[in-house]
Amino acid sequence: MNDVAGAEVSGAFAGIGGTTTTLNIRTPPSARSLRLRRRLLMNAARLVLVGGLLYAWEWGVNAKHIDPFFWGQPSQVWATLKGWITVGTPQGSLAEQVGVTLQETVYGFVIGVVLGIVGGIALGSSRLLADLLSPFIKVANSIPRIILGSIFTVAFGFGIESKIVLSAVLVFFGVFFNAFQGTREVDRNLMANARILGASRLQVTRQVVIPSAFTWILASLHVSFGFALIGALVGEILGADKGLGLLIRSSQNNFDMNGVLGGMVVVAIIALLAELVITLLEKRILRWRPPSATADMTAV
Repeated sequence: MNDVAGAEVSGAFAGIGGTTTTLNIRTPPSARSLRLRRRLLMNAARLVLVGGLLYAWEWGVNAKHIDPFFWGQPSQVWATLKGWITVGTPQGSLAEQVGVTLQETVYGFVIGVVLGIVGGIALGSSRLLADLLSPFIKVANSIPRIILGSIFTVAFGFGIESKIVLSAVLVFFGVFFNAFQGTREVDRNLMANARILGASRLQVTRQVVIPSAFTWILASLHVSFGFALIGALVGEILGADKGLGLLIRSSQNNFDMNGVLGGMVVVAIIALLAELVITLLEKRILRWRPPSATADMTAV
């Protein structure tokens, strides 16, 4: 009955004089339908907000309140994107530029995640290693990323290798600190009980530590892919022969603000699609976990 909105329950009750009474009971909507309705309303509100901002921007340019040389114009940004899709960019087709940047981002993301998980769990499980390597990790993390990008560009050249290394470094620290903290948060009594039952150190790590720290690790992936994308773009801006970073830098050198904004739109679309994939992956992996208050934020 709960799944049928507006279900009608009718009952006839014989009363004095043979009168009948009909009861109409409407069941409340299910939680799933409420979530769907809220999601649709939120998406509609977001579209209205974005559309209003673009309209105000376009109106400001046409009314001479906004200088398009410095801030661009939505209609011209769309025209630039359309030209890139149909004709191509000065560096080649738009698909080729997106493919190069995606390749660098994905490789750097995977390498950084693997190294971050292994390093975080290893140092989180061993106080000796943590005390020994902690100063070096803090120093490496404090180095500005733009300097690392310049070093990697000189060391590895203008190919994709320098961008992959920079992306991996940016991803590594975010995943490492989450995996490290997640490992430190594991219940020590649970680990002790596993050892009492005869589990080896490797078995404790694989069956107790990693599952317990997995929520921390997954939380870091949402930010880490953005860092990987930033690493690829910064590396391409510093020196490359293809990629979205080079496309944005070329537009900047030509004082083409519409081209810069067009490149940013493409990057934003890639980031949003990646966030959607990671969110779906997280929900699939953590189906066993009961819903929490934060789950509503990722559902909208």
